[in-house]
Amino acid sequence: MMSAINEAMVLAMRKDENVILLGEDVAGGAAVDHLQDDEAWGGVLGVTKGLVQEFGRDRILDTPISEAGYVGAAMSAAATGMRPIAELMFNDFIGSCMDAFINQGPKFRYMFGGKAQVPLTVRTMHGAGLRAAAQHSQSLYALFTAIPGLKVIVPSTPYDAKGLLLAAIEDNDPVIFFEDKTLYNMSYDEVPEGYYTIPLGKADIKRTGSDLTIVAIGKQVHTALAAAEQLAKKGLEVEVVDPRSLSPLDETTILSSVEKTSRLIVIDEANPRCSMATDIAALVADKGFDYLDAPIKRITAPHTPVPFSPVLEDLYLPTPEKVITAVSELLGDKSLLQV
Repeated sequence: MMSAINEAMVLAMRKDENVILLGEDVAGGAAVDHLQDDEAWGGVLGVTKGLVQEFGRDRILDTPISEAGYVGAAMSAAATGMRPIAELMFNDFIGSCMDAFINQGPKFRYMFGGKAQVPLTVRTMHGAGLRAAAQHSQSLYALFTAIPGLKVIVPSTPYDAKGLLLAAIEDNDPVIFFEDKTLYNMSYDEVPEGYYTIPLGKADIKRTGSDLTIVAIGKQVHTALAAAEQLAKKGLEVEVVDPRSLSPLDETTILSSVEKTSRLIVIDEANPRCSMATDIAALVADKGFDYLDAPIKRITAPHTPVPFSPVLEDLYLPTPEKVITAVSELLGDKSLLQV
């Protein structure tokens, strides 16, 4: 996943000299000019490693520790013709620059009669599982789906991450691109070397099935696929839908899948209140109620901060076992719980 995201930025910057990168330590500090490629930082987890060596400090810009400052600068640069990528490091820090996301960039096209464009991509990390505690582990993407004019992307595979990031950089509206940091070195995929894009707003069916639909977000796609593999041994065929884009949301693919299977589980590791799990459940209850043969189930984190304790953090996250338990309850079949 990390290599795919890095390659997307390299290809975008080679294609368009207006693409620049801003963020804390994205180049690696003042000493990076004297370091070898494998010694440079390239951001807190190394996602932007090697970019400054190819594109120089005029386009790879280390910024002060001021999220409001550099995101505001990136949004202004986008409004004046650049295509900036801002790396916001952990999504937990996004509160420092909320005015830019709520009142500025997403509103410009509307407020100026379609004459203004803000082709800004903000890359940020989310997700629990690395023992990083409550202030570095949240998944806050649902907050931003409430803002008209702002696009929200959450990839689950390296192939999707590369194609979606290139599409985000090409897009003329502001996009927040959420990367689950636990997938950086844990998600592998066949990824073409060349330039390709995946349309924003188009879901992907990661596994086809006829007995039940699971809509899963980001890393939880892998949780869903692991559960589906176990359930297949019991003769149950689960369809796994990956929205990829949360705003715009591909309602058609989700509803079509539920129409086929008549049952829905939504997996979202964000907190349950005002979440994507709740939103998708409400969508299907409103527009697909007649398709359903059973109640909709949501599998989310509890409504608590992410624990630092490894034991508690493991309990906090959705797991294949929790999914199988939910399926057993939906179908009234306790035999599914037997290993």
